[in-house]
Amino acid sequence: MSRRIDKEKLVAAIKQSQELSDEQKADIIELIRAQKKYGLVWEDSPEDAEQELKSKLPILREVLERRILNDADGEHYPNHILIEGENLQALVALTYMYSGKIDVIYLDPPYNTGNGDFTYNDNIVDEEDEYRHSKWLSFMKKRLLIAKKLLSESGVIFISIDDYSQAQLKILCDSIFECSSNPKNSNFITTLIWNKQHSQQQGVFKKYHEYVLLYAKKKSQLGNVLSSASGIIEAGAMKKISVKNPASEFTFPAGVKVEAPDGTSFCGTYGDSEKVTVVQGPFVVQDGKTVFPIVLSAGWTQKKQMKSWFDGYETIDTKGQKIIEFYFNSTGKIKCRKQRGAITPSSFLPEFGMGSEQTSHLEEIMGVPNSFTNPKPVDMIKLFAEWFCPTDGLVLDFFAGSGTTMESVMQLNAEDGGHRQCILVTNNENGICENVTYERNKHIIQGYTTPKGEEVPGLTKNNLRYYKLKAVPRDSSTRSRIKLAAGSVDMLCIMENLYKEKDGFGNMGYYKGLRYFEENGRGMLVLLNTDLIPKVVEQLKRMDPSTPVHIYIYAPGDYAFDDEFEEVADKVELYPLPQPILNAYKNWLPKQDEVMLDVPDDYELTEAEQNESAKDFISKEE
Repeated sequence: MSRRIDKEKLVAAIKQSQELSDEQKADIIELIRAQKKYGLVWEDSPEDAEQELKSKLPILREVLERRILNDADGEHYPNHILIEGENLQALVALTYMYSGKIDVIYLDPPYNTGNGDFTYNDNIVDEEDEYRHSKWLSFMKKRLLIAKKLLSESGVIFISIDDYSQAQLKILCDSIFECSSNPKNSNFITTLIWNKQHSQQQGVFKKYHEYVLLYAKKKSQLGNVLSSASGIIEAGAMKKISVKNPASEFTFPAGVKVEAPDGTSFCGTYGDSEKVTVVQGPFVVQDGKTVFPIVLSAGWTQKKQMKSWFDGYETIDTKGQKIIEFYFNSTGKIKCRKQRGAITPSSFLPEFGMGSEQTSHLEEIMGVPNSFTNPKPVDMIKLFAEWFCPTDGLVLDFFAGSGTTMESVMQLNAEDGGHRQCILVTNNENGICENVTYERNKHIIQGYTTPKGEEVPGLTKNNLRYYKLKAVPRDSSTRSRIKLAAGSVDMLCIMENLYKEKDGFGNMGYYKGLRYFEENGRGMLVLLNTDLIPKVVEQLKRMDPSTPVHIYIYAPGDYAFDDEFEEVADKVELYPLPQPILNAYKNWLPKQDEVMLDVPDDYELTEAEQNESAKDFISKEE
């Protein structure tokens, strides 16, 4: 018979031990207290990417030759971000810029099928690996913990998965997102079912579906996000119908497209026998209502029932309560349904087409057959963003693959006039980041010609910036702190959304240890050479900025030389570097080994020596 262990007595005995070091005691006590009464149990597996963080700190460096910029005539388009690098290290870097700011995360992680889809420490994990599930759970947990930190209070995360790992992932996410057994207090929203429209033989059944797990950071903060989002209707009954030789398309609210046989109308069936003709789409918005032109078929008399269903030509009545919903039944007939109250999506996702169609779509964009097969549907991720991401929100995907998520965000912006920004992270294994993810979205922005010769115009109201993950030493020396501060300039540009660099600050001209960015009346100054503070203050006295200049200044700790800027305090906002970066990183970095890293001889630099070092590390070439 098993006996219950008194953990606190055991902890007390360990603390009194004379044979264990303090470090060993702390590790053992941490293990004891980490044990769960219920949940997954697995052996933590060390990861190369995590081990590197013991001696290196991640930063981002922009690859200038891959910039795609379309801002013109005072218009400022979303700056989408593509990061090439290991996603655990990139996530640590993102904590400084985006903690608590991401609205929607979509992930398509390796499914851990044992068929070579999951690589761990540069080794393919196959079904013969007895630690396969432990490695996968360790891998996912480290990333999901940071993902939760990045989400806004009303943020959500979608994770695609199938039966191989759905159960393990659900329990892991329940733990990370603090889900109780009481649905009212749980941050689990639902499991979405996606019909892939093609099957895989599994035993006695053919498998047609996959899952998308949906969690909120704090479900209580979601409020009326769904009911207020545009274009959301129950999607479970939606079907796509195709008519031969289409001349035009009419788009329904949920994105279902009806290909019309002529240039004017599509006829379908209303109810059991009555016909309705939808004419001259698409929808327009008038006085805050979605309006579409509808005429009755010849011979259909005006009935009281008809007036009840349609209330004229408006889908939403003056009280915002009556919804007319169009859908297709299994025979391809067009139908409509009236629903009162808030519109709620279904947990059964629409059919978004065969996997082969997604592959063909990617090949059309790239112009040649591609080794990346069955990417996720653009319309599916677009729907997720439409549900939960505001028009000026942020979408993150750190298993970016071919880059479907960025295309989805750009397409959604084009449809509703949004200004959403997308951030992608992927490694460059087999050249995927450079040759697939980047090239795909470059074509989407600039336009492309399909293999059949069709010209597809670009979504030109977008910018794309490409970054590579770099590193600086992780030690407490002054020189390393200066390297971190100097290396963070591109990250500061991302965080401030300020990229246009000037030749010096005002009339000061160019100095090493100083970089200034300005756009639309906003300014950002990076100042590593503190000898320049008096000159900067004098320049600020002559300026009348419309908004305070953000000054990031090298400092040994949290003090940003506030006293020296007292005369111009109303014109500046001061931020020390690099301490806030270290503060953001510290919760996600592994413990360093007991043996201290080698500390350079310049550990105790004077202030003058610090400034000279700063001049060495920050310049336009850096």
